[in-house]
Amino acid sequence: MFDIAPTELMLVAIVALIIIGPKDLPKAMRFVGHWVGKARSVARQFRSGFDAMVREAELAEMEKKWAEENARIMREHPPTGALPAPVPAPAAVDTPPPASPAPETPAENDAPPVMVEQPVTRPDGDPAPGPSDSGDKSAS
Repeated sequence: MFDIAPTELMLVAIVALIIIGPKDLPKAMRFVGHWVGKARSVARQFRSGFDAMVREAELAEMEKKWAEENARIMREHPPTGALPAPVPAPAAVDTPPPASPAPETPAENDAPPVMVEQPVTRPDGDPAPGPSDSGDKSAS
């Protein structure tokens, strides 16, 4: 934005040191820094407000395009009638079965659970074989 060369900046610093003096130079720099910070804050607020206005304008333009496209599609493909009726949901799974007149036989209720693998029982002190110990105790 501003084209200030390092030599020009050095010249301004030397002139400020001569005019203001070394005693009051820190106060002057603090004062200038305070006002530069305020100017940056105002510029940041201006930019964010401007960006918000641009975003709102773009959004309004996009909404207008979407509305035009929607109207065009509705003109080209008009609705042909009523939508089909929704399919009713299946009955709930946890509904009780209808009562049967004949009682169940005891053999149906007392059937043992089906096991995929035979369980291995070990005494309380015997640890389970690990990945390095394949259960073969004859090797030790």
